[in-house]
Amino acid sequence: MDSDEGYNYEYDDEEEECSEDSAEEEPEDDNLELEEVELVDPVVAGGERDECGETGGGGHGPGEEEEEDYRFEVLTAEQILQHMVECIREVNEVIQNPATITRILLSHFNWDKEKLMERYFDGNLDKLFSECHVINPSKKPRIRPPINTRSSAQDMPCQICYLNFPNSYFTGLECGHKFCMQCWGDYLTTKIIEEGMGQVPMKSSLGDVLLISVERLITDSKVKLKYQHLITNSFVECNRLLKWCPAPDCHHVVKVQYPDAKPVRCKCGRQFCFNCGENWHDPVKCKWLRKWIKKCDDDSETSNWIAANTKECPKCHVTIEKDGGCNHMVCRNQNCKAEFCWVCLGPWEPHGSAWYNCNRYNEDDAKAARDAQERSRAALQRYLFYCNRYMNHMQSLRFEHKLYAQVKQKMEEMQQHNMSWIEVQFLKKAVDVLCQCRSTLMFTYVFAFYLKKNNQSIIFENNQADLENATEVLSGYLERDISQDSLQDIKQKVQDKYRYCESRRRVLLQHVHEGYEKDLWEYIED
Repeated sequence: MDSDEGYNYEYDDEEEECSEDSAEEEPEDDNLELEEVELVDPVVAGGERDECGETGGGGHGPGEEEEEDYRFEVLTAEQILQHMVECIREVNEVIQNPATITRILLSHFNWDKEKLMERYFDGNLDKLFSECHVINPSKKPRIRPPINTRSSAQDMPCQICYLNFPNSYFTGLECGHKFCMQCWGDYLTTKIIEEGMGQVPMKSSLGDVLLISVERLITDSKVKLKYQHLITNSFVECNRLLKWCPAPDCHHVVKVQYPDAKPVRCKCGRQFCFNCGENWHDPVKCKWLRKWIKKCDDDSETSNWIAANTKECPKCHVTIEKDGGCNHMVCRNQNCKAEFCWVCLGPWEPHGSAWYNCNRYNEDDAKAARDAQERSRAALQRYLFYCNRYMNHMQSLRFEHKLYAQVKQKMEEMQQHNMSWIEVQFLKKAVDVLCQCRSTLMFTYVFAFYLKKNNQSIIFENNQADLENATEVLSGYLERDISQDSLQDIKQKVQDKYRYCESRRRVLLQHVHEGYEKDLWEYIED
């Protein structure tokens, strides 16, 4: 069939590992050297990795919630690959295709097995395989002879680097174009590392998309590891029960029993919200955190500053900043040079001799202009109020993470003063609580920024202030030199304060969640 031209026909024998009992043996042809992408054998690079797959709750790290009812497990990329293999095997028990063909079909349907089965048995297989850009394996392929007819014993030049290599060192597409293995490897490395492509589409002379094998063309283990991450990415992204760990250079995946805005913790130590992927942010909901992050990242507050501290020329509308005390303004625009009053924005001429006192202060148009500026100034001040406190707790949280090293030293000093290892564990517990409180306080200011004032918001702010005060006292205790007081006195103060912080933090969160359940909160929309 003409529609078969331009597709790749040959498949690796190795790739049938996940469907060797169900897939029929494929025809072999020595003329075709490019194969479909092999996904079964995992690529392991960079040495041994920690064993993953433990089932856990929220864990007990700093700033971490205990969500014993929210079960999850952490998987390695290799384990995810095995999940893919199992999914392919299940489908192949029915459709009995080569494993790579089945993988491409599943990827086309976002790994939805039911949708694939429905389309597969609707009777139009040619259209299905055409949409997925693969050849129907049940049809006999038409092989186009290679363009170069030299014998394998002769050297031939690569059409990219123009170096001579034996014919066996070349590989090419079904169209017959061949290039040296080194050029292929460089090309695929660029596509994988710089462009982040897991499937490299190649255009044949007929314009049909081909998928080429990379396993034997790339030797760099880091590139292979990156490729493994890319080919599993679609499987993870399409599965609502799987989520990549957002930590840089972490290739673990968290698997849950049901998706929800709950805290999960990766083996690398990163704790994040499974719903949005951000650091765990109780008590604020994902929706408002996304709006806050966007607000902090974009130029909306720059615009507020401009609106609060500058005005537009009433004639040409160029932005003007007042740099002196005189209210008599002259536009510097050479095509305008309008003279106006800074206070009321009206023409300066009617002001007469009132050089420093605007006698049109109560005009409606002037009032509207001032009101608009005041609103912008108030919005800016309100944003800065919450942002400064949010950033302050974020910075303090970074500093307090460094307390662990100092606390370890203090614990060793205490053990030298006849205190046992168990007796000094209260210091580490105190730092854990301190980090949890800092994290909670940080996100309470995001919650408060969008919160409308009512009786419940006053209770929330009182709880927030109480927790904030107790947190600062606890932080001071932990930074104090232990030589200043008796060890037992320090221990008693720290234990009392971190227990109080734990209690007040729990009260604050319970109140916020009660408000969610009873619909007590009203929000300010941007």
